[in-house]
Amino acid sequence: MKRLDPLNAIYSRLEERIVVTIMGACAAELQSIGHRPHFFYLQHAMGLASSMGLGIALSKPDRQVVVLDGDGSILMNLGGLTTLARYRPRNLVHVVFDNQSLLSVGGFPTATATGTDLAGIAAAAGVPRTETVSMLDAFTRAFDEALGAGDLTTIVAKVEAVGPAAFVTDLSLLENRFQFARAIRS
Repeated sequence: MKRLDPLNAIYSRLEERIVVTIMGACAAELQSIGHRPHFFYLQHAMGLASSMGLGIALSKPDRQVVVLDGDGSILMNLGGLTTLARYRPRNLVHVVFDNQSLLSVGGFPTATATGTDLAGIAAAAGVPRTETVSMLDAFTRAFDEALGAGDLTTIVAKVEAVGPAAFVTDLSLLENRFQFARAIRS
C-alpha cells in the first residue's frame, strides 16, 4: 500500500485530534489531503515526532494525539519508544509508516529493510499495544481499535517507498508553528 492510502482512509478521524507528523513525504502528503490548524508538520527535527507527541499528550490528557512517524525517523530516536512506554499516555496513537528507506533524504535503506521489527522493539520497550499491518483494511481496523482502546498504541504500517510529487516548503510551515499553538490552546 502507498502511504497516501492509509492517510486518506483515516483523514476524517483526525478532525478532532491533535496530529504531529514527521518531516518530508508524510507531512507533504497529509497537507495535500487538506491542512487543519491542529496539524503540526515537524520539519528539521528528524526522530522527534514521537517525543513532541508525548509532550502534547501529557499536557493535554483530555485530547487524543496522533503521531504520524516513519521508520527512518523512529530509528534515529529509539529511546523515544522507551520514554513513550515509561509515561504511557493513554491518549496517544503512534503510527509508524515503514517504507524501509529514508525516502525524504535520498531513499537509502533503513534497518527495517534487513529485518528490524519496529513493532517488536516498541513492545520490548514496554508499549502496551503494538501491531504491524501491510494491508489498508488491516490498517484502518488497527487505527480504529487504537482510537477506542484508551491506551498507548504503536501501529507499524508497511508502505511502498514512494512519495509525493512535491514537498511542503518551509515558508508555509512558518505560519504552521503559530497556527498550531493557537489551535491546541483553544
